[in-house]
Amino acid sequence: MRTVFALVLLVLLNRCSPLKQYPQRSYEWAMPEIDQFKKLNEQLIQENALLFIGSSSIRMWSSLAEDMAPYPVIQRGYGGAHLRDAIFFVNTLLAADHPQMIICFIANDIKGDSEDESPSKIKRLFKFFLKQVRSLHPDTPFLWVEITPTKSRWSQWKDIQNVNAKIKAYCDKTPNLYFVKTSHAFLDKNELPKTELFREDQLHLNSEGYAIWSKIIKKAIDEIQGK
Repeated sequence: MRTVFALVLLVLLNRCSPLKQYPQRSYEWAMPEIDQFKKLNEQLIQENALLFIGSSSIRMWSSLAEDMAPYPVIQRGYGGAHLRDAIFFVNTLLAADHPQMIICFIANDIKGDSEDESPSKIKRLFKFFLKQVRSLHPDTPFLWVEITPTKSRWSQWKDIQNVNAKIKAYCDKTPNLYFVKTSHAFLDKNELPKTELFREDQLHLNSEGYAIWSKIIKKAIDEIQGK
């Protein structure tokens, strides 16, 4: 019954979906990885796991299971994820039964190209995405991880900060929705990105960066779980 209700609600939500303004090429590039998730979902039997979704920083987190132990984890990150395509692929990304928590990191809606969204539009996309999440998992705690300051996107940092602020404000007033602050750990005393925590592309975390990131995120998870 719950599944039928969720499907009906998704149909109603999609009638006013912000995806209508985007051409198919805006999300079809991700299909190979999404198709792989569909295959993995067919084999999925793990319940009460931490469901990690989002962009390449989630996909490339090779030590995720070890870092989150003893929590079981499900990893559903794909390279280049935006909120607009996460909205389109939400059923596949959130296919897990009864996750104990959903942790999301999406950081490509502002990256310095012609497809960048405005901070206000990103907030609207976030709210729509959250409605979809709640249609599938109405009571599951949802953690949004702050977009990280990076040298490669430093010229966009003011806009990204604006996005972080808007989403944090929304999380702070919404039950069961949490904003995980991380930027303080990746800025030096001059408020510049700590380049030693990133790979050569100065976008993705290296092992030292992941160690810091995972410590912050796991602490937030433990606090929500009352540990």
